[in-house]
Amino acid sequence: MRMTRRNFLGTAGATGAGGILGFLGLDLSPSVAYASAKVEAVRTSKITTTVCPYCAVGCGALVMAKSDGNGRSVVVNVEGDPDHPINEGALCPKGASLYQMANNEKRLKQVLYRAPGQSAFTPIDWTTAAKKIAARIKKTRDASFTEKDAAGQVVNRTTAIASVGSAALDNEECWLYQKLLRAMGLVYIEHQARI
Repeated sequence: MRMTRRNFLGTAGATGAGGILGFLGLDLSPSVAYASAKVEAVRTSKITTTVCPYCAVGCGALVMAKSDGNGRSVVVNVEGDPDHPINEGALCPKGASLYQMANNEKRLKQVLYRAPGQSAFTPIDWTTAAKKIAARIKKTRDASFTEKDAAGQVVNRTTAIASVGSAALDNEECWLYQKLLRAMGLVYIEHQARI
């Protein structure tokens, strides 16, 4: 084979790069895999399908959870659902981080309420929170409800409340949600997928 300047420079560059990487500690010997503990946890866990809550695409995910011995389930792994028609097993970086949503020390586990004029949040139970929300919705709807417009046509609406749906809802849940909103007379009904 005839040595050309291009061949010489390529060989010299590869040799030099290999020498430098070896000098810096690059080890090309086989490494030991430490995945066996995770594989066993995934193998013995219960698999549940879900929809990623982050954007409006609606990718499917498989959540693997095990019992912690105290009657609670602990998420051990989350991955894309290969049988889901939208993402076919792939997840974006946000979807791949669903595991951290479930297993995070900073995750809120109770409702926090800040009373008017207060600077600090106080924990309240779910029943109290739901009653407060329902009372405020009813008060706003009653104060702003229009039965007939200026032309005398029946409109039965309120324009003081708006709703933005969530990407975490599937089609059936979105249908039920919009039926509830329309029954209350809301006009401004939107969904995250259209924004």
